[in-house]
Amino acid sequence: MSKPWQQREREEAAALERRRQRELQRQSRIFNARVRTIGIDKDALDAQVKERRIQEAAEKARNEELANEMKQNDKIMCMLEERQKNDIKNINKAITEFQQNFQNPETRREFDLSDPQALKKDKPARLSDDDPRCTVSGLQKFIGEDLNYDQRMKFQKEQLREWSLQQQRDLKNALADQKFEDDLHDKNRIALDQKTMEQQQKEEENRRALCAATKDFNRIQAAERAERKRLEKYQKMKDDMTEITTLLQGDFLSENPEQAVSSFGRHRVITDRWKGMNQEQLMAIRSSQKQQVQEKLRLKEEEHQRDAEWDRQSIQVARAQLVLERHQQRQNRERRRALDNINAVLSQEQKSKNIYLKEEAYSNFPTNQYYAQFNTTSR
Repeated sequence: MSKPWQQREREEAAALERRRQRELQRQSRIFNARVRTIGIDKDALDAQVKERRIQEAAEKARNEELANEMKQNDKIMCMLEERQKNDIKNINKAITEFQQNFQNPETRREFDLSDPQALKKDKPARLSDDDPRCTVSGLQKFIGEDLNYDQRMKFQKEQLREWSLQQQRDLKNALADQKFEDDLHDKNRIALDQKTMEQQQKEEENRRALCAATKDFNRIQAAERAERKRLEKYQKMKDDMTEITTLLQGDFLSENPEQAVSSFGRHRVITDRWKGMNQEQLMAIRSSQKQQVQEKLRLKEEEHQRDAEWDRQSIQVARAQLVLERHQQRQNRERRRALDNINAVLSQEQKSKNIYLKEEAYSNFPTNQYYAQFNTTSR
């Protein structure tokens, strides 16, 4: 972040130095009696207008880039919120289906103690002599009279086998449903990540296009500046050669006494060629020089004030840019922290769910139910 800021400072310093050089050149042209002209400095004004337009275009590009980045961040936040809502909805749906399929009241071990239909389902104390419910304490069936032992054992084994197969089918269906939900969740997450990557690629392409346009613009400006400097250098060299030739061939170096005579009359002279003046003319010239000195001091004071105002505005813009960058970094850290917290919570919930399924599967293992049923039937 520091390199663009330093580069911007160097560009502003270079622009300020160019303005100062142009002002010095303009003053040298205005206060030079040989090349001074009456009117405004159109070249300097055109250069200022052009520089101002370049600054406005750069500021507009920066504002558009910030706006695009804010829109992109809003889209990402909306996508993440939608993803979180879908995950919560899927988890709640899976919990509800699991409770409906595997946690019914009839599947509990103690349901027979609190069954509201227990009296309706109950049988009489004795149906026949070979009733398996007739225990020893009832004095209705004694040792050695168990005539249907083989049938009873066969029925118990068949029933245990059916229970085991049913549990296996339920476990297989539950695992299949869980796998389908996991696959669906993974597909949704991959689709969301793909959309995010596409959006980031579009943003990167736009940024590269903007950088390429900026480089082309800067290259064109540099070429124009180099060409302008070359023409100015050639013109200055040509003017210097013309001036040297004029001075060498002029009346001033040849000391022609008629060089001070004005073309408007013999009573008028050219001030920069005349060798003698009276006291009044000297006083008038000194007064004019004092006025010029005061005017120059005033112009220097105005330039100093303009430079101070320009520096103040540059510092304010730099501070605003720094505050905006810090705010953007803080928002990025907060969004990243929120996303990490959501991923951690989802991971913890997934681990807890897997542990719960493993414990449930272990508690429903067929061997435990076989021994429990066998003991109950034997009693």
